[in-house]
Amino acid sequence: MCRNIRTLFNFDPPATEQEIRDASLQFVRKLSGFNRPSKANAEAFTRAVDDIAAVARVLIDSLVTSSQPRYREVEAERVRARTLARFGSRP
Repeated sequence: MCRNIRTLFNFDPPATEQEIRDASLQFVRKLSGFNRPSKANAEAFTRAVDDIAAVARVLIDSLVTSSQPRYREVEAERVRARTLARFGSRP
């Protein structure tokens, strides 16, 4: 359920608004237990996603580090290699 909640800080290129929104949506889904809210809860659900995305952007923009930024392609390749080592190749 939380597959889109990933580390978004210190990447080159920086996290996009869509990536932050996707992570916020997954976070709200996890907290609420709703994949899609009912009509009665839709407004509160959407407002929560918007609020969390805004706070997440402020957080990411406020953080500082002395380490070099990570590159998305390199990190993705590491994940693929780790998955291959763990589960093996599929036919």
